[in-house]
Amino acid sequence: MLFLFNDTVLTLDAETLAEARARSLQAPLRFEFISRMGQELFAEDPLVHKNRPERARRLAGLIVAKAPTVNAALFLAPVRACPLDQVQFRYAQVSFEVLCALAGRQSQGHLSTVDADRQVWKRLAA
Repeated sequence: MLFLFNDTVLTLDAETLAEARARSLQAPLRFEFISRMGQELFAEDPLVHKNRPERARRLAGLIVAKAPTVNAALFLAPVRACPLDQVQFRYAQVSFEVLCALAGRQSQGHLSTVDADRQVWKRLAA
């Protein structure tokens, strides 16, 4: 499964998804708690999706386990070690075609923040 984290397309394998699902069944987590975990990760390292993709994959697995239609997350921290309430986040459901196109650009080394923003997050001015 493909999952877009900010401007990075991650591949979630069956093992990651199964592990996340098992965790959510053992200790039912509220979606708000998972979002808070994301805020903590990104407050610690605003580029965790690039610097520690395995941590981002585990978080993505938890998100999917709790909200199966979500396949994209945007977490924005203004600086490292910022207060958690300054980390903004957003979730989206992105079409498979768009995710595949972004993954293709990433595999060629051409995926940029601007590409992901234009295709999914639409934060930048036109």
